[in-house]
Amino acid sequence: MPSKQSTLFAVMYPITLAVASTLPSCPSDIPLSCHNSTAVSNSCCFNSPGGSLLQTQFWDTDPATGPDDSWTIHGLWPDNCDGSYEQFCDKSREYSNITKILKSQDRSDLLDYMSEYWKDINGDDETFWEHEWNKHGTCINTIEPDCYENYEPQIEVGEFFEKVVDLFKGLDTYQALADAGIIPDSSETYTFDEIQSALKKMHGQEVTIICDGDKLNQVYYYYNVKGNAIDGDYKASAAREFSLSDSADGIRR
Repeated sequence: MPSKQSTLFAVMYPITLAVASTLPSCPSDIPLSCHNSTAVSNSCCFNSPGGSLLQTQFWDTDPATGPDDSWTIHGLWPDNCDGSYEQFCDKSREYSNITKILKSQDRSDLLDYMSEYWKDINGDDETFWEHEWNKHGTCINTIEPDCYENYEPQIEVGEFFEKVVDLFKGLDTYQALADAGIIPDSSETYTFDEIQSALKKMHGQEVTIICDGDKLNQVYYYYNVKGNAIDGDYKASAAREFSLSDSADGIRR
């Protein structure tokens, strides 16, 4: 049996377990974003006004950026269901230390993946990640600090980058095109319809295809979400515009 002294020690120094930050469990009847007919009051379970979330990808060749057999991540952008969008929505949560934040949250595996597949064309990945969070991540209303129980500062930053990578892993643009016989080759050309058909087969809906001159350069995959942006149910939705030029105003965000 434990002695009286050891029992007293246990009483005097109880073990306290940390409680993790969590987003709320959303009701099953919450509408799909961009599909509500009336206002939705639960702002932590309904993405609005940025109810259309775009997972965007690059194929950079000048200079060649990222793996030879994969596209790279551009970002995850909340659009207002009509083509307009907000940006830099919370100055108090703009950060210039994404790498440090991810390391502090034990997300080293995520950071390693981003270092390979979320590349800046000029070699400054950190600044690129900061830009995507500050401009777009801060505008996703369902991951604002007030939405979390037991909020830990910057937890939403790590969860945002985890979600973007998770979506990207489910959208292997290179393989979808390769399966349709569309392989990068300076001597070969492919039609818009061939590319759109291959990507729609994977995504389930039409995508936005962007060219830099006559070279395929970017793809935008559209989603609506039932619930919050981290663990909600993502539903593929059709692009508002199917083909754009990278030289057009407002395209590269």
